[in-house]
This record gives sequence, C-alpha cells and structure tokens, in this order.
Amino acid sequence: MIKVLLFAHLQEAVGQSKVMIELDGCTVQEVKKWMEKEYPQLSLEQMMAAVNEEFVTDDAVVKDGDTLAFIPPISGG
Repeated sequence: MIKVLLFAHLQEAVGQSKVMIELDGCTVQEVKKWMEKEYPQLSLEQMMAAVNEEFVTDDAVVKDGDTLAFIPPISGG
C-alpha cells in the first residue's frame, strides 16, 4: 500500500487528506495517472511530488509502504 497525501484544493476535490492505494513499484507519473482516473476532478500535471518527505521527479519509483505527497504550487506575497 502507498499512502498518498493531498493538500489544499487537491484535498477539497477528493474530500479527504489521504488516499491509500494498492500499487507497488510504480513511478510517480503512474500514480498521478491512476489518481486522475479514480478522481477525474484532479489535475496533477503541475504538482510537485515528495516521497517519504523528499522531493522527487515524476520518474521516481514508489514502493509498498512509501508515503507520496502531492504539493500544489504556492503563490502569494
């Protein structure tokens, strides 16, 4: 199981702050595609990702037991 953490408008779109998914040995990009299929209201293309609290690229591998966080762009002043 992979724990996917959602923040800000992503959390609001899904209705919860975390989602548990049964994928193993997949890339962050594959998780994004899975999430967008399960939750069509999501758009994760521009989201930063972190695996186990370290920023990663979309080709990073996510394994069973990992925590993957999608972090929306931050703006403000």
